[in-house]
Amino acid sequence: MRHTRAAARPRLPGSPFNVPEAPPPPVEQYAVRDQVSHDKYGLGRVVVVEENLAVLVDFGEETRRITAPYAKLVKL
Repeated sequence: MRHTRAAARPRLPGSPFNVPEAPPPPVEQYAVRDQVSHDKYGLGRVVVVEENLAVLVDFGEETRRITAPYAKLVKL
């Protein structure tokens, strides 16, 4: 007895499985002396910017290094 393979089904152009992945959103750009707000640390001011890696933010009592993609950091 011989088995035959089923033909591969063609994918339709409008298929939801053919949708390409959306590119990630661009990383927020910060400059020295930008005022920012952080969910945990509160209001602060950017002191040092490491290009697309991290920012150093002075929150008054402490200075914190926040790494990209800056999920909890908002520019004011």
